Amino acid sequence: MARQMGLDEALLDALYHIDQNRHLFTERELVALRYAEIVTTSARDVNEDLWDELQFHFNDGEIVELTTVIGIFNFFNRFADALKLDEA
Repeated sequence: MARQMGLDEALLDALYHIDQNRHLFTERELVALRYAEIVTTSARDVNEDLWDELQFHFNDGEIVELTTVIGIFNFFNRFADALKLDEA
């Protein structure tokens, strides 16, 4: 989907090694990516420091939207994995 929207291939590849490619992302993007990783791996680990960073870069509506998108994509991945759906 990102490719269809015209995102740069190098930027998409950089997502696999964010720490090595921090310079390609804005601070806002880095906070969102860190939040997505933590929500995906252990949502209870969202701490006050991360929450403060989110609120610095995003308003309440944007945080709700970001969290919703993260949750939906986690659902899609788990759904497809559980049913052993092949990639199209």
